[in-house]
Amino acid sequence: MTDRTQGSDRLASWIRGYRRAWESNDPADITALFTDDADYFEAPHQHPWHGHDAIVAGWLAARDEPGDTAFEWETVAETPEVAIVRAVSRYAAGPVYDNLWVIRFAPDGRATSYTDWWVERPADTANTDTAYTDHETQEENPE
Repeated sequence: MTDRTQGSDRLASWIRGYRRAWESNDPADITALFTDDADYFEAPHQHPWHGHDAIVAGWLAARDEPGDTAFEWETVAETPEVAIVRAVSRYAAGPVYDNLWVIRFAPDGRATSYTDWWVERPADTANTDTAYTDHETQEENPE
């Protein structure tokens, strides 16, 4: 995957914040990522979690425990209003997911909308190093 210099500082900062929230499950870390009226689509075909209260409740109901995941990402496309991120989420004791995120940003850098298209890799390919062998890889760890 590409390094963060190919994405904006805003996007790299947002993803660091997302990983921090992913690892901490702290409501303050979660709400810091989103506008008050944001929509969070856990999958594109599902009804979104709308607003801070619903996003925190949905996040915590689906929470991962700290240290359960490793995460690599690259910027596919970015404008001032939207970023598209290609990622791999690896669970220590289980599946590997390929992800495509669409993040719509407010002027202050928080997300107004987040959608995750995720696909679980088949077990016989889950342990491959990465789907992005022609790119540098980057693992994001929370600060």
